[in-house]
Amino acid sequence: MSKIGIFVGTVYGNSLAVAETAQEILEQQGHEVVVFDEPTLSDWQLYNSGNEIALIVTSSTGQGDIPDTIAPLYSEIKDVVGYQPDLRYGIIALGDSSYESFCGAGIRFDELLAEQSATRIGDILFIDAIEVDVPEEFAKPWVEAWAELL
Repeated sequence: MSKIGIFVGTVYGNSLAVAETAQEILEQQGHEVVVFDEPTLSDWQLYNSGNEIALIVTSSTGQGDIPDTIAPLYSEIKDVVGYQPDLRYGIIALGDSSYESFCGAGIRFDELLAEQSATRIGDILFIDAIEVDVPEEFAKPWVEAWAELL
């Protein structure tokens, strides 16, 4: 089984609720999971060696901006970490499709990690606040399917 770090970017708590639901599902499948609701670079570096997996669960603010709880980590990954060919990751992006920059924070994370030669596991899960009332319930089938890819 895998060691998984869930890195959360949230404003109103929806991303944290999704992350906690993902943690429950993944632990039930035998994975070792830690949720970081204000992740740091040292937290991140525990999960980028190839034997571990990072799952980013983030909402977007404003015009696709990264929430304050995870913005410092994004900047440090960009400015300090650089090349991460051993990193394997997944992304759950929450947003509101009435904005042009729908799920912008999740997309930005994906683009950054792809530039750094990391490997995404599966597709990004996009959760639209306009269509989904309970994001953590909506995410369950994706998390179960994603876990099968690990």
